[in-house]
Amino acid sequence: MTSGSSSSEPTIPLREASVLVPVYRNAAGELILVLIRRTMHGAHGGELAFPGGKRDPNDSSARATALREAEEEISLPATAVELLAELPVVQTRATGFRISPFLGRITRPEKWQWQAREIEEVLEVSLAELLLPGRHAAESVLLPGQSRPLLVAFYRIGEYYLWGVSYRIVRELLPRLQAGEWEV
Repeated sequence: MTSGSSSSEPTIPLREASVLVPVYRNAAGELILVLIRRTMHGAHGGELAFPGGKRDPNDSSARATALREAEEEISLPATAVELLAELPVVQTRATGFRISPFLGRITRPEKWQWQAREIEEVLEVSLAELLLPGRHAAESVLLPGQSRPLLVAFYRIGEYYLWGVSYRIVRELLPRLQAGEWEV
C-alpha cells in the first residue's frame, strides 16, 4: 500500500465540467464580471454561477466545453470571446465535479439572451463593487445533508450570495484582475 492511501477508501471518479468567466470593460472603463443566476430547478437552484456545465463526449477539450456552454446558456458565441487564461482547476466538495474555469474577455451583446429553462437572469457586477467593504463575508450555515453548521464564505451581490465553487474562483481571480495581470 502506498503512503497516504487506504484500500478501504472508495475512489469516486470526478466528472469533468468547464465554465467561462466572462469579463469586459463598460463605457466608463469599469471592469465587469458576468454571472448567471440559475433557475430554481436542480441541485444548484437560484445560485449565482458562471456559464458552464458538464463536458459532452463531442467536446474536443475543456475549453470547447466552456465555449459551448456559454453559447447554449447565454447566447454568447465563441466569436465574441477572447480566452485570456485557463484558471486553476477547482473541485466540488459535494457533487463530484472537476471544473476547468476559463477567463474570457468578451464583446458584450447589446441585449443578453439566455436559456430560460436553466437561467433566471444574467448579472453584471463591477470589480469595484466586489471590492467594497462588507461585500465579502462568512456566516455559519446549516447546509442540506450536514449535521452541523459550516462556516461559509461568500460575496454579497445585491440580494444574492456568490458562494461555493464560483466564490472560490472569484476569490482567487480578484487580486489578479485588480493587479492588471490581463489586458481586459
